Amino acid sequence: MSESTTTASPPTVSVRALLALAGPMIIARATQAVDGFADTYQVHHLGNDAIVATGTGALNCYGVIMLPLGVAFIVSSFVAQLEGSGRRGEAARYGWYGLLLALFAGLLSLIALPLIGPALGLFRYTDVVRGEMTDYMQVRMAALGVMVGVEALNNYYGGLGRTWVSMAAGVISMVVNIVTNWIFIDGNLGAPALGVRGAALSSVLASSAAFAFVMLLFLRDRRRARAAAVAAGTTDRVVLKRAEFTRMLRFGVPNGINWMMEFAAFQMFINVVMSDLGTTALAAFNAVMSINSLSFMPAFGIASAGSILAAQAIGSGAKELVWPLLKLTMKTTMVWMGVIGLSYVVFPTQLVSLFSSGAGNGASADLSIVSIGATMLLLSAAWQLFDAVGMTIAETLRAAGDTKWTATARLVLAWFMFLPSGYIVVRVFDGGPSGAMLCLAGYLALLSVVLTYRFRTGAWKSIQLVEPTLL
Repeated sequence: MSESTTTASPPTVSVRALLALAGPMIIARATQAVDGFADTYQVHHLGNDAIVATGTGALNCYGVIMLPLGVAFIVSSFVAQLEGSGRRGEAARYGWYGLLLALFAGLLSLIALPLIGPALGLFRYTDVVRGEMTDYMQVRMAALGVMVGVEALNNYYGGLGRTWVSMAAGVISMVVNIVTNWIFIDGNLGAPALGVRGAALSSVLASSAAFAFVMLLFLRDRRRARAAAVAAGTTDRVVLKRAEFTRMLRFGVPNGINWMMEFAAFQMFINVVMSDLGTTALAAFNAVMSINSLSFMPAFGIASAGSILAAQAIGSGAKELVWPLLKLTMKTTMVWMGVIGLSYVVFPTQLVSLFSSGAGNGASADLSIVSIGATMLLLSAAWQLFDAVGMTIAETLRAAGDTKWTATARLVLAWFMFLPSGYIVVRVFDGGPSGAMLCLAGYLALLSVVLTYRFRTGAWKSIQLVEPTLL
């Protein structure tokens, strides 16, 4: 079938339709969660310093990548609206625009590599943690462009409804990451034992393997589309347009800033507020965040699938379906995160203890991580439902092109509410790890309320993401 063959009927509002689209995305996001979990878990026997360097180093890398990654997410909004309006043949340009974005991001990341060490020197890490984290981030950041490229093409195929592509890419990345972690962290199969640096190298190899898969698939599909066009006596020549790319950036950059500023606030929270609590507390926090990713990432996959259906409904002119789709998606994400949150309440010690056995700092350090981490994990159950609501509405607003307002809201709440309250509770009133987790829960609860208000205003209905005159 040619890429230009489309249907313009609005999507079906049903759990079956949602899960058919979301199933592969859930698996894809789950593999990303497993990647982060595996990195932290597979270095835990090297001690608390390795856990902090790997866990926090990975978060810091994502803090840098969030801007171009957030821009890449908007690709699915454009493609899904074109798909919904029956103009699938015009969507291929957005795959190329996503790759162009990845190229620019990769070049900028290479320029920034020498700044990583001095930047980490501004925070209160031990010399060992700072050194290992610098090594980790310098290796991992070298593949930033590849990571953006994978996400851009995954969003391109997701907008077309071919969510199995992101699932396949995620499985490839997960398998490569786990296997190469085993090889390079401890030096198996004759490889050098690289420790934390080995975990970073494994992530680079995993991202590169996933990118190779989606890029080859994209090029194959373009060849087939051209061949089909020639056989039909037409042309499938893709002409990139600066006006379209600029328009994509106009909506995508606010979405990237949205992700970047919220994540940057979270980084500041870790690097400034949490680091002052010591290496053991920070190691416990990283363990808890790794466990929480197993809840968040699949839910994000459901929310993203719901946003694709919402964008297709908007593209087909059926905006009245957006609320039923949002409501269905929200209920599904809340069920998932609610069940996972319940497991945090019932099994907090057992889950955190996965990161303590065999740690290099002795049994007393292990018990401290379990004790602190179990309490933090228990408190994290408080924000699961709020997070489900917030992410679902945010993804739907993004699908409609409502990115500037949400970026502003997140910036204000993260930097003028979450960070100051976290600093005061933890540093001034000595609230400790428990106080830090309660501040995070309060932020996510308030964010869900603010985003709910924005959707209910209906301002997203007046936004025109895909401009007909450009097409």
